[in-house]
Amino acid sequence: MPQPALTEPFEIGGIQVPNRVVLAPLAGIGNWFVRLQARRFGAGLVVSEMVSSFAIHYRNEKTMNELLRIHPEEGPVSIQLFGQDPEIMRSAAATVAERGADLIDLNMGCPVPKVCKTGAGAALIKDPATAVAVAKAAREGSGLPVTVKLRSGQRPGETDGYELAHRLVQDAGVSAIGFHPRSAAVHHKGVPDYDLAAKLVASLPAPVILTGGLSDRTAVLRAYERTGAAAVMLARGSLGNPWLFAQLLGGRDADATTAEILAELDWVMDRAAEHLGPQRAARYLRQFYPWYVSRVGAPKTLQQDLQQTASLGDARAVLAGLRRLPSAA
Repeated sequence: MPQPALTEPFEIGGIQVPNRVVLAPLAGIGNWFVRLQARRFGAGLVVSEMVSSFAIHYRNEKTMNELLRIHPEEGPVSIQLFGQDPEIMRSAAATVAERGADLIDLNMGCPVPKVCKTGAGAALIKDPATAVAVAKAAREGSGLPVTVKLRSGQRPGETDGYELAHRLVQDAGVSAIGFHPRSAAVHHKGVPDYDLAAKLVASLPAPVILTGGLSDRTAVLRAYERTGAAAVMLARGSLGNPWLFAQLLGGRDADATTAEILAELDWVMDRAAEHLGPQRAARYLRQFYPWYVSRVGAPKTLQQDLQQTASLGDARAVLAGLRRLPSAA
């Protein structure tokens, strides 16, 4: 059978997803307005940044008020949790369900040492019994479909993640696997092992959502066809480029113009102020500015000026220089 078009719907644990292009969980980035932006440009499903199950269980104020905030227009939405304690995860998953999530995603691929040293993230690849127990607890505690995002292994050449994916589906009732076919040790470097991803797709009785190396439309379409995955998950390739969702789904062909990019950055700045307040937003957005202004050929001096701004007003004043360029017309 021919592979479905990315525009076709699919199902995860009974949840209908309107197309096969997903926003990946982006650590420290994937808050409600980043997810809402992806939905505005066509993403069929959006996943939150990873949230500590312990922080939810113990009702950390920032976690409860900011990280679990869900916008009414962003669904279907999945909240990604991390943690290694099944009972804590059961409690956190119940809270996430109460907050209105449609699915829960579990992070079992994060390579960051401060996460792995607790036994969470990619450390669970080497602890399949705990991984299964955590996934079962999340499913039972929430009553929602549970997905898991995995790496191929902890170190190059290892395929423990492939084996764990089968156990999670068979023994824990996981509804889908998000698969990044690189080892945790290499982070985002090196070439993803799409052949291993294709092997997982062919052998797993659940949808496989492919991520890793999907930086532009050509790369996405080639990897999707090569692996036979059920869907693709855009991560760093979508930063400052939400138009990639529309390009993959047939909504547009051309890249964004300078005027479109600057207008979208305006939207992001307004939403950040709504989310964090103007002062915190001014600091938080320093990581966002390069994703947008680098796409319009902004000189390094302007990018440096943006990094030194103390307020949103200061940033808008710097950006005014770009708006006066002929390409922004």
